[in-house]
Amino acid sequence: MQVFKKKTLLKAAVKAAKSNAKTIGLVPTMGALHQGHLSLVKQALQECDQVIISIFVNPTQFDNPADLEKYPRTLEEDIRLLKQADPELWIFTPTAKELYGENISAEQFNFDGLEQVMEGKHRNGHFDGVGTIVKRLFEVITPHKAFFGEKDFQQLQIVRKLIDKTGLPVEIVGCPILREENGLARSSRNERLNTFEREEASFIYKTLLKVNELFGTKSAEYIQNWVEGQFKNHQVLKLEYFEIANTQTLEKINRKRKGNTYRAFIAAYVGEVRLIDNIALNNEE
Repeated sequence: MQVFKKKTLLKAAVKAAKSNAKTIGLVPTMGALHQGHLSLVKQALQECDQVIISIFVNPTQFDNPADLEKYPRTLEEDIRLLKQADPELWIFTPTAKELYGENISAEQFNFDGLEQVMEGKHRNGHFDGVGTIVKRLFEVITPHKAFFGEKDFQQLQIVRKLIDKTGLPVEIVGCPILREENGLARSSRNERLNTFEREEASFIYKTLLKVNELFGTKSAEYIQNWVEGQFKNHQVLKLEYFEIANTQTLEKINRKRKGNTYRAFIAAYVGEVRLIDNIALNNEE
């Protein structure tokens, strides 16, 4: 296993691997790795000859400084987990200065409205930060493929739009959500929950499953009101938003239209911990 801190050294290693006709895969992460991340790594290993995992807590995508400060950083444990997964993995652990230079700030992007809904509406500047770091990682590593989880489905669609806008030659691969036994989507933020909160948080996925069931017969307005009512009566979870949106545009729907695909999205707080989840509707895979 090789750990790179300098982009120049990683670039040279990638160039050498490509000269041997190796396919390069990238799994971008912010560390605090869990089985969800490892499922992305596993898929990357199936599709690529050399897999690189970047571990970097990106400051420009946090609109809340306290959230950035509290974000778990477990580099030694992350490296141990990755070594167990495959000792041939490469790990990229740059500093902010290494990636941003002296000016740690986000570029401005136009993602054709994808950035203005849901997470974008509630987290000011978040997707400019995401676009900035993903673009820089792609420029440094020049992977053939990059792997992103569907838990952050809006982010996945924005990265796909980034590729459309920039023309960077990277294939974006979306990977299924990995869940804990109680249905809670795996997330680094789950580590901030106590045992009771972690169990209560499974209510998010249970609600989404019911939404999927209702979607066959009920209107979007009915489902919206039902979900808001469910969370209003919950003693632990506080709903930030629930939306049923078009899979491609991420625009909230008023009524279902034949030929379109939809997903349901939830963001909720368990105490101070903010969790997100989503589910494909229309029996979409």
